[in-house]
Order: sequence, then C-alpha cells, then structure tokens
Amino acid sequence: MISSVPENKLENPMPGFTPQRISSIDILRAITMVLMIFVNDFWSLTDIPEGLKHVKRGVDGIGFSDVIFPAFLFIVGLSLPYAIDNRIKKGDSTVGIVQHILFRTIALLVMGVFLVNGETVNAAAMGIPGWLWYPLSCFCFILIWNTYSVKVNKGLENILKISGIITLTILAYYYRGGENGDVRFASQWWGILGLIGWAYLVGALVTLFSRNNFYALLSAWIFFCALSMVNKAGLIPGTISAYIPGAILGGTLPGLTMGGVLTSYVFRHYVKINERWKLTMIFLISSLVLIGLSIITRPYWGLAKLGATPAWLFLCSAFTLMTFTLIYWVADVWKKSKWFDIIKPAGTDTLLCYLIPYFAYAIVRVTGLKLPDLLLTGGLGLFKSFCFALLCVLITRSLNRIGLKLKI
Repeated sequence: MISSVPENKLENPMPGFTPQRISSIDILRAITMVLMIFVNDFWSLTDIPEGLKHVKRGVDGIGFSDVIFPAFLFIVGLSLPYAIDNRIKKGDSTVGIVQHILFRTIALLVMGVFLVNGETVNAAAMGIPGWLWYPLSCFCFILIWNTYSVKVNKGLENILKISGIITLTILAYYYRGGENGDVRFASQWWGILGLIGWAYLVGALVTLFSRNNFYALLSAWIFFCALSMVNKAGLIPGTISAYIPGAILGGTLPGLTMGGVLTSYVFRHYVKINERWKLTMIFLISSLVLIGLSIITRPYWGLAKLGATPAWLFLCSAFTLMTFTLIYWVADVWKKSKWFDIIKPAGTDTLLCYLIPYFAYAIVRVTGLKLPDLLLTGGLGLFKSFCFALLCVLITRSLNRIGLKLKI
C-alpha cells in the first residue's frame, strides 16, 4: 500500500500502474474537513466556549478553529509526494506534470476568488437575491470540474463545462459588492481555496523539482519558515510584494505545506524499512521541536492565525504531525481504518464535501427554515453543528454513488 522509498531521481514509468491511497492521510484529511465544516457553522450558534472560536485579529492567541485551516495545508503537503510519484509512474513528463499543477492551481484560485467575493456581494446593486451567489457559483464549479462518466456523451460534457465557464464569467462581469455597490469583482484575499492554491503551487513545484532529495525539501521548508519571520519583521521590500502574491511571500502558508511534504518523505522512508517506532520517535521529537520554535518566536510576532505568524506555523504543524502519528497507528498499524468509514468521502472527495454547506445555507435562507433556539445554543448547538458536518459527508457519499465526483 505504501509506495517505495523515494530516491534522488525520477522513477521509471510502470505500465498498468494503479495509484493507491494512504489510509492515514485520507483519514486525517477527512477528519480535518469534517472539523472545518463544523467550525464554519459556529456563526449560527450562541453561547459556545470562546476557546472553540477564531481569535480576533490583533489578539495574541488561537482558538480551536484556528488550527483547522493550517492542518489542511499540512495535509496538502503530505499528499504531494505520492501524487507526483503516481503521475511519474504513469509516464507523465515533467512538462505534463507542471501543466497539471498549474491547472489545479488555477482551479483553486478561481473557486477561492468567487467564494470570497460572495462575502461582500451587494444584492440590490446586482439585481439578484444575495443568497443565490454561492450556490450558483458552486453549481458552476461542479459543471466544470465534475468527473463525468464514460457513459456521458463527450459533446454533452463539453456543453456542461462551457456553460459553467460562461456563467461564472457573467457573474464576475456583473458583480457588484460593498455597501454602496461600487466594488467590482476582484481577487481580494483569494479566499480559503485560493490560499490553498498558492501553497499547493509552491509545494508541488518544489516537490517535483527536488527529485525526492531530502536535503532539498528540508532547505525549502527552512527557507519558507525563515521567510515567514523576515516578512513579520518587515524586512521585505515593498517593490517585491507587488510582483509576488502575499500568500507566497508571507512564507507561512508554503511553510505549512512544505512541512507536510517533508513529513511525507520521512514517513515513506521509515515505513518501507518497517521502523515504525523510530518513525514515531522522530515525529514526536519533531513535534516538540516545533512547539519549542513556536514558544521562541511568539514573543516577537505573537501567536495568531489572522496574522499568519511563525509561532502559528510551528504550533499548528506540531499539532497536525502528532495527530497524523496517532492516526497512522490506528489506521495503518492496528488496521482500524474502518472506524472512519462514515467520514471517508470527506477524505476522498474533499472539494465536493467542502461545497455542500453553501447549498445547504442557501436552502435554509430561501425557505426560511429555522431551528429552535435550544438547538442553536451551547452544547446542543455544538452537537447540531457536528451533525450538520456529518450530514454534509453523507450527502457527498450519496452524490458520489450517482456519479458526481469532483477532480481538479
């Protein structure tokens, strides 16, 4: 199930190669997505512990909600060596893989920008109901990036994809946002998916061109961690920031992803030689070192998600690494991966699962559906949000079964 240990060169293509998935990575991704939907639903609740919420900008500290997004970036890195090696084994050229990386990046940026513009849409200025922006955008994403069955006529598939592209183009052209309706469609801060896209771009290109060289990967991780500190120290000239996206130049987001890539390299090596205890000790010691780095850097730039500080990078990397280690033992060593079958679609079709809440909230808005206050308060409210997250996973499973599955 685990790929062979990567060497400092590209592997030869393997005819008939079938890519395999790593249970612990899929499970970690699934858990993270469930938790992301869970915490994103907190806006509907009242009287819940402050420690579960996002910490406000400018405050030194993080809540539970602040560790979910960085975990996802780390997981993107965990998956990259496997994904790229799978493409190499299938016989894809370096140019072909770069093209694939660029297409995926563009897809994430496009989706991220459309979703972030929905936060400031002015319905009156656009002349459409405000609730319509999100489900219409997400429906177009599905039309464009659905993996259509071979039974679907190719001509029909192209029509559906082109229809999605045209609709998004029209939405972007007629977009009006802001209180006065004078804000036009723009990248803004790129949205969650857009930020993931930039981090993915950097991590994927570094992984590809490092040729599985451990020291190259380690150097890249150190570079982006250092860049995070240099950025927070205000030492990056403004002229550079005009040409490089802040999500990359800030260093923190690529640092999280490269941490995942580095972890994946070490993981594959020690799994192959069956040194699970040594692997566990390395991961635990690395986690302690990361926590130490977080403690050391916190007095200088604080600990904050919204500030994307180095301390946040190190601490969240440690949390995710420890969680991954635990899941590895449960799923891959003790063979208990079936415990997580109920949330499996959140790990294998994560993008579709992420989009489901946008449809759900639109339905609630247009129908006027409202739950009793008792179910929106405190512990019962948290239970409601968790059930909602699981419902989104079950809907994703049902959609997968009828042939709806997103792939970028």
